[in-house]
Amino acid sequence: MTTEVTFRHFDAKKHPTLHDMALEAAEGFTQFNSSILSTHVEFINEPEEKVVEFRVNANGKVLVSSDRTDDFKKSLASAEDKLVRQLKKLKTKTKDHVHEKFEPETDKPEF
Repeated sequence: MTTEVTFRHFDAKKHPTLHDMALEAAEGFTQFNSSILSTHVEFINEPEEKVVEFRVNANGKVLVSSDRTDDFKKSLASAEDKLVRQLKKLKTKTKDHVHEKFEPETDKPEF
């Protein structure tokens, strides 16, 4: 699994723990769904809000969660919780989905 962390509109060197927290969160997602291919975490510093967005590729689907608060750590925790719910739901959908087995007809019509 690959993980990318992006910081927009601020210097990431001033917040070294955010990068580590994002990587920890991304690693934790694998316990809820083992088919995750990649994770992208984006920290966006807007004038009034701090935004954190997760984009996860799993089972051929892209799951997105984001949150806006006045603090990056709060936004990260909330967005992480939202994504965990989505991953659990995706896992139950794929686990409960049963393919019907194709059986060709054996009775041929008589002419």
